[in-house]
Amino acid sequence: MAMTRLEKLLGLFLRAVVRIFFTIFQLFSPERGKEEEARLPPISSPLLTAPAIQLARLIRRKEVTSVEVVQAYIDRIQEVNPLINALVKDRFAAALQEAAQVDKLIEEETGGEDVLEDRLPLLGVPFTVKEAFALQGMPNSTGLLSRRAVVSGVDAPSVALLKRAGAIPLGVTNCSELCMWLESHNHLYGITRNPYNLSRIVGGSSGGEGSIIASGASVIGVGSDIGGSIRMPCFFNGIFGHKPTVGIVSNAGQYPPPSGQQPGFLCTGPMCRYAGDLVPMLKIMAGPAAEKLSLSAEVDLRKIRFFSVPHDGGSPLLSPVDPQLIQAQKRVVQQLEADFGVKVKEIRIPQLKYSFQIWGAMMSAPGKDGKSPTTFAELMGEGRKVWPVWELFKWMLGLSSHTVAAIGLALVEIFQSSHPTQFILQQKESLQQDLEKLLGVDGVLLYPSHPKLAPKHHHPLFTPFNFAYTGIFNILGLPVTQCPLGLSAEGLPMGIQLVAGKLQDRLPLATALNLEKAFGGWRDPGSKADSPKTFKSSSNST
Repeated sequence: MAMTRLEKLLGLFLRAVVRIFFTIFQLFSPERGKEEEARLPPISSPLLTAPAIQLARLIRRKEVTSVEVVQAYIDRIQEVNPLINALVKDRFAAALQEAAQVDKLIEEETGGEDVLEDRLPLLGVPFTVKEAFALQGMPNSTGLLSRRAVVSGVDAPSVALLKRAGAIPLGVTNCSELCMWLESHNHLYGITRNPYNLSRIVGGSSGGEGSIIASGASVIGVGSDIGGSIRMPCFFNGIFGHKPTVGIVSNAGQYPPPSGQQPGFLCTGPMCRYAGDLVPMLKIMAGPAAEKLSLSAEVDLRKIRFFSVPHDGGSPLLSPVDPQLIQAQKRVVQQLEADFGVKVKEIRIPQLKYSFQIWGAMMSAPGKDGKSPTTFAELMGEGRKVWPVWELFKWMLGLSSHTVAAIGLALVEIFQSSHPTQFILQQKESLQQDLEKLLGVDGVLLYPSHPKLAPKHHHPLFTPFNFAYTGIFNILGLPVTQCPLGLSAEGLPMGIQLVAGKLQDRLPLATALNLEKAFGGWRDPGSKADSPKTFKSSSNST
């Protein structure tokens, strides 16, 4: 009981400190008020409101050309990118040339549409790539000024597989410095803005992808996730994303490479505006490993056991879950029960209270070879260790080449033990066992994506541990689908995580398809309408 009271007092103290800092920060923020007034223009081209699989079908049937589709996306990027700063390097000329080659291939194809669909399922469809991934001819700095001259000579395997399926890359998108922060901001490319409210964050580290896709300037994209770096941007930007079962999609070809035990936590996965694109993308990006997931098997949601966990149990390090998100999760429960006649069981999982401590301990733990992971300070200096106290002093004088978030992480690292305590290891192991037993091969868990709606720029500096709502599932290796649930009273995206047992990716993916129909999925951030316009094919095909 004494420990519980102590935790409550600590939580109240931390929240009071945060409120004070918030107030001071808002008073002196140079961005205050300016970005809230601006708004993205609404989508005008119907080509921008078709799912990727539908675009590929229309291109194969010659109802539209790949050049027309690619040009429509280029026009949209040029229209919105000055506002959101999501795409940091384009390859528009090359993309148009490749689109013309696609159209020529389709004209000359004699085997019919089915042959093209089987061989090149995304033929002629544009996509974007997180800058941390290697895309031939594109920068691969991960936001480090010292890597500004690095240009990829090859494609990362996941990118290569999408290109091999016929998809055409438009360019690379912004991320947080070294992919280890909740906001996509660095001193090389600047800050990326949320299309629903330019004064809000897009999440990290795949925030540029989240922003460009939500803006209607890309339809599908490639992200990576070691603590929520796919799911948080998808949540904050109101789109779909999937963190696969660990080991299904190759993580090769991205910087920085994981070390220590981190390869077991990092996942590469798809990000998109439409739930129906998740499975086709995952099949392509996983290659032969996709067979382990049985993604083509039909899922009967009436036979799924659903569980709902409304919050982490009240960790003093994390913010309370926003009441609007609590209500949105309750509406999901009601919808599933009404649609499928199931009974969603609300449960509490006490170990989730230690999610941040578990994530931090496992991320810094030595690998099987006994070697500790590369420190963040070493990554900042590319092998030459940066001294974070000195960097903080330089930052205060405006002389550091690193963001304050990166410097802060390096400072925290100094005081962090590389060996988890026995208590935290016990919490991790019992959580793993309990969840695997609970979910089995037919369970789906509903859990908040984040405790807060998209915060204002730089505000995560005062609530740095809130990512634990997503990060815990990286440590557990479980597949998670991020699903949008409409907009809040402030016009900000809401969403939910759908979690399943290992290799049961098809369950949350199928659930997301249902929730897209029920809650409307992605919304055009430039439109005041409640739902986006959709592309209508002349042949009425879907």
